[in-house]
Amino acid sequence: MYRFDEPEFKDRSAPVLQRARGEARVAFKRKEGRTRLQDLFQSGSAKMRLPRIYTGAPTAVLINTAGGLTGGDRMIYRAATQMGAHAIVTTQTAERAYRSSGGAATVSADLAVSSESRLEWLPQETILFDRSALARSLTADLAGTAGLLCLEAVVIGRPAMGEVVEHVQFSDRWRIRRDGKLVYADDIRLHGNPSEVFKGPATANGGTAFATLIDCDPAAEERLSRAREALEAAHRSSGLAGGCSAWNGVLTARFVASDGRTLKQGLSAFLTHYRDAQLPRVWQI
Repeated sequence: MYRFDEPEFKDRSAPVLQRARGEARVAFKRKEGRTRLQDLFQSGSAKMRLPRIYTGAPTAVLINTAGGLTGGDRMIYRAATQMGAHAIVTTQTAERAYRSSGGAATVSADLAVSSESRLEWLPQETILFDRSALARSLTADLAGTAGLLCLEAVVIGRPAMGEVVEHVQFSDRWRIRRDGKLVYADDIRLHGNPSEVFKGPATANGGTAFATLIDCDPAAEERLSRAREALEAAHRSSGLAGGCSAWNGVLTARFVASDGRTLKQGLSAFLTHYRDAQLPRVWQI
C-alpha cells in the first residue's frame, strides 16, 4: 500500500556553499592645509568607517561584517594618498580565519602613495584557527618621495581558551615598488603543524605569534636607531622579541611573541614609541 523507497539523486550536485565577498577602497587628498577624504567605496562584506579625529592623521577603519574568513571567501582592500596627504588605515578588531571546508580565503591589499604623502597600513592581528586556509597579499606603488609604514601580525589560535591548532595553511606575499622599481619583496608560507614549524630557534623558538613591519621612506635608514630603542622598550615592557635593520630606504622589523596578548602589547608599545604618536583608538579597545 505504501512504498518507502529512498529517492535517487544521482544527477544532483552538491549544494554550493555561500561565500563572503567584499571590496573597500579609500583615498585621501590634501586640501586647505589638511588631509581630507577624496574617495570612498564599499561593497559586500567589506565596510569602512571614518571616525572623527581631532588630533593626528585621519583614520579609516576596515570592518569585515562576515565576522571572519573561511575557505573561498575573498576580500579586496585598496587605499591611496594623494600629494601631501597623511592617513592611517586599520581594522576594527582582529581578523579571524576559521576552519576551511575547501579552498583558501584570499585577502588582498593594494596601496598607492603619491609624492610627499604618507600612508600607514596598521591592521590589527589575524588569528589562524585549526584547519584554516588563508592566502594574503599586499602590493604597494610609491612615488619617489612617498612614505609607507606597513604592519601585519599573525596569531596561531587562542591557547588561553584551550584551543589546539594542529594544521594551518597560510601564505603572505608582499611586493612594494618605488617609481616602478621593486624595493621590497617578502613571502611567508606555513603549511602543516605550526607547533612543529615554530619550535626551532631559527623560526619562533616556541612562540605562537609573529609580525612583520616595514617602513619605506627616504629617511628610513635614519630611523634605525629609533626603531631599536622602541624594540628594546617593548621588550622590557612586554617580553616582545625581535630585530630590525635598514637598507636602501627600507626599514624592516620582525617580531615574535609567546602568545597573542604579548604580541599585541609589545606592538602597541613599539609603534607608539617609533611613530611618536598614539595608535588609533580601536587598537586600545
